[in-house]
Amino acid sequence: VEKAFAKLTPYVKEPRHLQFEADINRLFLYTSYNRLGRNADEADAEEIVDMASKASFADQQKQVQENIHFQVKTFCKSMDEILLPEANVSNEPPKSASQMDSAPRRSGLSFAVGKSGGPSAKPSVPDTKPMKRAELSQTLKDHIGWTLELKPSEIPNKDAGQGLFINGEADAGAVVAFYPGVTYSPAFYRYIPGYPRVDAHNPYLITRFDGTVINAQPWGIGGEARELWDGSIVAQIKADVTKDVEKGSDRIWKMLSKPLEHKQGICGAEVLERRNPLAFAHFANHPAKGMIPNVMVCPYDFPLSERDMRAYIPNISFGGEQEVKMKRFGTFWLKSWGSQNEGSNFAVLRTLVLVATRALSNEEVLLNYRLSNSKRRPSWYAPVDEEEDRRRWS
Repeated sequence: VEKAFAKLTPYVKEPRHLQFEADINRLFLYTSYNRLGRNADEADAEEIVDMASKASFADQQKQVQENIHFQVKTFCKSMDEILLPEANVSNEPPKSASQMDSAPRRSGLSFAVGKSGGPSAKPSVPDTKPMKRAELSQTLKDHIGWTLELKPSEIPNKDAGQGLFINGEADAGAVVAFYPGVTYSPAFYRYIPGYPRVDAHNPYLITRFDGTVINAQPWGIGGEARELWDGSIVAQIKADVTKDVEKGSDRIWKMLSKPLEHKQGICGAEVLERRNPLAFAHFANHPAKGMIPNVMVCPYDFPLSERDMRAYIPNISFGGEQEVKMKRFGTFWLKSWGSQNEGSNFAVLRTLVLVATRALSNEEVLLNYRLSNSKRRPSWYAPVDEEEDRRRWS
């Protein structure tokens, strides 16, 4: 018995890991309930809570990925219906992650570090309907019930600037926004602009629990077309949509390890839908004192085998496509729960999305930044939960 408990000691002493487990547990509850749809009742909620108490952390993590993927698949299908010529729109229902082709296909990231691609290596940009971003945004609202917009924040602080607002209604557990931009694995930290003080002039950085950093500054406010995008040009974000803030999740400079040293690389190029109406998570503000956040971050590992969805995932990986070993997910737990559906590994793109923690309706999107309480924090920062902040940065 003592030997068994001894094996658990590292996890007990690791507050950061415990916080990650707590976050995944919450995401399991929210996204599983959302998956049931608006007909879900209190009994369904209780069943999900009971399932969460029995499921292992690994199984909950897999289920969260499955639930997020299902929602993203639905979103991508709506975007196809809006933008693609009718002949190119698939009428197939969204597939679960377990139904995906396990064999990785070329992602189109043809400009990996150390390689050069000729004209024939560049992916072609398919024809889409000539819609302005504003029109696309409103049409998406008609399809899924909400869209996002940027306007002056309602937070009573002069530094709040522009805020991110949901226009319409979204249920608890809904994926309401994507965190766009260039993703950096620890091996490429040195290539983040401004290294080592990468956060000094860039408030649009965020880091996942696994150390993946996403820089949204090159994405800015998106574009007006589907285009080949490599993230090499830093977007000039207009003054009216700029936040002069320093996020706690952006304060990652002290975490930077000694990454691989080699010749300067460039990002891979991908055909991305720059008009994506949900690619604005980097504009979410931290709540003021007395306010409660209504979204939380969720890591989402997008399977690169899903080529039909790729244009709507507003991220590229610095250094090009990399094979990441991830087990295939089982189908939703209502149908099957267990490891018998696990199969081959496949390549993924590590991204982040924002998930609603309650029903949202025509309001500002607020995200707990969780600034480190071991560093001096800006005057506008009001801790939501000091203990969470401490565990996140322990």
